[in-house]
Amino acid sequence: MNGKVIVVDHEKCTGCRLCEMVCSVFHTGASNAARSRIKVVKWENVGLYLPTTCMNCEKPFCVEVCPTKACHKDVEHQRVIIDKDKCIGCKTCIIACPFGAPLFDNVERVSIKCDYCDGDPQCVRFCDMKAVYYTEADRAGLKRKRETATKLSELMQRSA
Repeated sequence: MNGKVIVVDHEKCTGCRLCEMVCSVFHTGASNAARSRIKVVKWENVGLYLPTTCMNCEKPFCVEVCPTKACHKDVEHQRVIIDKDKCIGCKTCIIACPFGAPLFDNVERVSIKCDYCDGDPQCVRFCDMKAVYYTEADRAGLKRKRETATKLSELMQRSA
C-alpha cells in the first residue's frame, strides 16, 4: 500500500489560512492557528502562499531521533505519527525535520504534526480554492503533469 498524501498547489492558494483554522478546530476544539498542524508560509511581497505540512518521509529523521519513540511510522497508512502520551516535549523531532513539519503545541507542551485527520483531512475538505488535495502517493504528480502538458499544448497552438 502506497498510502495517501496531501499535495499543495501553491498557484491556487490565496493565503486565506482557512486550512489552519479548520485544522486547529478539528484537533483542539479551538480556532487557533498557532495550534494547527498545517502552516501557510507567506511571501506577501510576491503574492506567494504555500501551505506546508508533513511529507511523511520514507526514512523520517524525526522518527530516528525521538528518544521515547513517540514519533513513529504507521506502516499500514505510510504516515508518521506522534503519540502525545509518549512525547516529552524535547523538540528533537522539530530540529531533525528538514521540512519543519513537526510543531510544538505550547498548550499541551508536546510536538504535533499532520495526521491527515485520520483519513479525512479537514484542510482539504474546507479549501474553497482546492489548493490542497488528498491523493494516492503514486498519483501525486499526475495532476501537475497534466496541467503542464495542457499549458504546453496551448502555447504550441498559439505559436502555430
